[in-house]
This record gives sequence, C-alpha cells and structure tokens, in this order.
Amino acid sequence: MPRITPVLWFDDEAEAAAEFYTSLFIDSKITNVSRYPDGPSDQGRAGRALMVEFELDGQAFQALNGGPGFTPNEAVSLSVPVGGQDELDRYWDALVADGGQEGRCGWVRDRWGFWWQIVPGALQATVGGPDAAGAARAMDAMMGMGRLVVADLERAYAGD
Repeated sequence: MPRITPVLWFDDEAEAAAEFYTSLFIDSKITNVSRYPDGPSDQGRAGRALMVEFELDGQAFQALNGGPGFTPNEAVSLSVPVGGQDELDRYWDALVADGGQEGRCGWVRDRWGFWWQIVPGALQATVGGPDAAGAARAMDAMMGMGRLVVADLERAYAGD
C-alpha cells in the first residue's frame, strides 16, 4: 500500500519552515531539497528551494515553494499528541513564536499560517471520559481555553 505524504504549500519559505519543524520535533530530519534550476523560466528563483522533503518523528512531509497562490487555513491541521503540560507548553510556545497566533481549544497557528492542535493525553480522559457530567464540564472548560491547561481540564472533570 502506498504511503501518503502531506504536502505543505508555501509562498517562498519552505526550507526555513522545514528547518524549524525538524528542529522542534525529535527524530526529525530534512531528507532532500530540490532547487529551482537556472534558466529562462526561473523568474529569479535559481538555486532557491522548490521542494523540501522532511520527516517529523518518522512521518514524511513535503514543503513546496509554490508561490502566493494558496494559503493554509483551519480546514487542515496537524495534530500533535503530548504527554503533559510541560510538553504542551514547549510546542505551543515554539509554534506561536515569531508571528504565530494562539487559537482556541488547543489550536495554534504557526508563522507560516499552518494550524496545529496540541493535544494532551488528559484530553481523552476528561472530555472523552466515562463520566458524562464530568466530560461536559471538561468540554465547557476546554471551549473557553486557548492553550489547553491540563490541571484545569482535570479539575473541571472532577467537578472542583
């Protein structure tokens, strides 16, 4: 069965984004960079990255410098499962830095416009927990959050 590789569209910063993403996630690397050739149709882009292939924790991605024709939106997001608050905060702070934007309910937009969901394991145990009333309280708490706060979700679930 073929592997599916997400392709992220950039105006002209695919290489910088791939370098950032691979520095953020463990077991990640850039695997190949294809560059625009020198020629009459290069429009001044000769030598600049066209396609950057990279892996984030073993998942293959491609970043394409396709120009300003398309921009990312919330219709597609990248979900990052995390263990606890410290790991959540590390990813959140890095993704929002240098022009990113905090979203609601654990979503954050990076400086290139891509949306990420930073999802702590406690989310399933609270919002998806077996106590329906606790899950509803946790859901209400989550809906009022930007960055998820694990302790607050747990308190809401417990009814504290």
